[in-house]
Amino acid sequence: MFKSQSLIAVMAFAALVPMIATAQHKEDDGMMKKCAQVCSACQIECDSCFSYCLKMVADGMVEHKETAQLCSDCAEACKACATLCARNSPLAKHMLECCAKCCSDCATACEKFPKDEQMVACAKSCRDCAKNCLDMSKHGHK
Repeated sequence: MFKSQSLIAVMAFAALVPMIATAQHKEDDGMMKKCAQVCSACQIECDSCFSYCLKMVADGMVEHKETAQLCSDCAEACKACATLCARNSPLAKHMLECCAKCCSDCATACEKFPKDEQMVACAKSCRDCAKNCLDMSKHGHK
């Protein structure tokens, strides 16, 4: 009787493993989707800030030239990261780390203008995105 109970327990456990794995996969997909949304929002904010900085440079405020470049490049990194996260790509971990660094650099540049609402909004979006990307990269995704 003990052998049959053990066999039943093993079979029950074997039946649960796919359900546990499926639940974990759904949770991971949901987290990756949320990260993709945060990256997309940051891309929009950075693209908007890029356009804003170009206008500032055109008005003679050359100190916005570097920030314009960083915002443009950061938007591209966020776009790529959002795409890879939405696909749950095995390359997402690499892009998450890259995006976090790009966002951190962009935020630092935008924070040099603390009285400018547009720059503050971009910096905040970048800081949020960087944190989210770092958290996801440490979560164990490939």
